[in-house]
Amino acid sequence: MKHSKKKNPDELFNFLLSSLIICSYTFLNIWPEVFANDQIAFSFKRGYDKSSLRGEIWYGMASWYGPRFHGKKTSNGEKYNKRKLTAAHKELPFNTKVLVTNLQNNKSVVVRINDRGPFVRNRIIDLSERAAEKIDLKGKGTGYIKIQVLTPMLRDQEIRTPEDES
Repeated sequence: MKHSKKKNPDELFNFLLSSLIICSYTFLNIWPEVFANDQIAFSFKRGYDKSSLRGEIWYGMASWYGPRFHGKKTSNGEKYNKRKLTAAHKELPFNTKVLVTNLQNNKSVVVRINDRGPFVRNRIIDLSERAAEKIDLKGKGTGYIKIQVLTPMLRDQEIRTPEDES
């Protein structure tokens, strides 16, 4: 007499759980920037030409930098001014304008990328002191934000906003 072998429900559960763990581990190793400080930080990155970034969106942690760097040279060669609406980003082309929204209070500011950074793990942008003040990020030091690319600039192209004049 043949004995049919039935699957034990615990074996099926263990198999499914193991599969889930393997898939999760693979996901986290392929896209490590997805999680930042226990909060989801989606980076909608694709293989793209950096001149076509308009509309690109990132979510993650922001910080600000100020007095210690004031007057020092930024990565694009200009002097850092903590009172200007500027920021540091690791990838975006210099002179790109981005809309930064503090997701705690929905306050937004438009900044121009003129430096590289941040060089702290799990942060996606460093704002100037004035930009941080405008979205109430200065007191806390860091915050969960949304970045939307507005105007990727071409070489020698410049768009001025009223804030740039002050």
